[in-house]
Amino acid sequence: MFDQKKVLIDCLKGKTDAQKKLYEHFAPLMTTVCYRYTKSWYEAEDVLQEGFVKVFNNLEQFKGDGELGGWIRRIMVNTAINYLRKNKKYSQEADVEVVPEQMSKDVSPIAGLQAKQLAEIIQRLPSGYQTVFNLYAIEGYSHLEIGEMLDIGESTSRSQYLRARGILRKWIETELEEAKK
Repeated sequence: MFDQKKVLIDCLKGKTDAQKKLYEHFAPLMTTVCYRYTKSWYEAEDVLQEGFVKVFNNLEQFKGDGELGGWIRRIMVNTAINYLRKNKKYSQEADVEVVPEQMSKDVSPIAGLQAKQLAEIIQRLPSGYQTVFNLYAIEGYSHLEIGEMLDIGESTSRSQYLRARGILRKWIETELEEAKK
């Protein structure tokens, strides 16, 4: 059983067995979080390792007023964003062209897909679209926050999100049509 309080106390004391327990408890979920922002499991594992270094170096900043998993998740997302920024994975895809608002009001075909299928389809998006889509639709950041995080305009974030949705909608509809055959 994972005793979060004890593991935290022992981690703060520098006990490596506690650090291992913390890592093993959260790594599977956090790997999937990192993977949402990268294009391969190899990159996701790099981001994960860098993120856990930050977790252990800053563990004393966790005040316990929220969920530890949420705090670690935020570090992983920020680490992934920094990785993308450092490698300029999204900056070349900034597109400020406006997408019709009607696209965001259509009925979603996503209901016909399994979560794993949807994750695989999102993974195929260009990095910029994938990043904005994940930050907005999955993590719940506003377009203003995303713009600040990625050093892009709020309208660029909104445009990339709507374009990502449009692309995903087409891909999902194609997948569902092919599955019916």
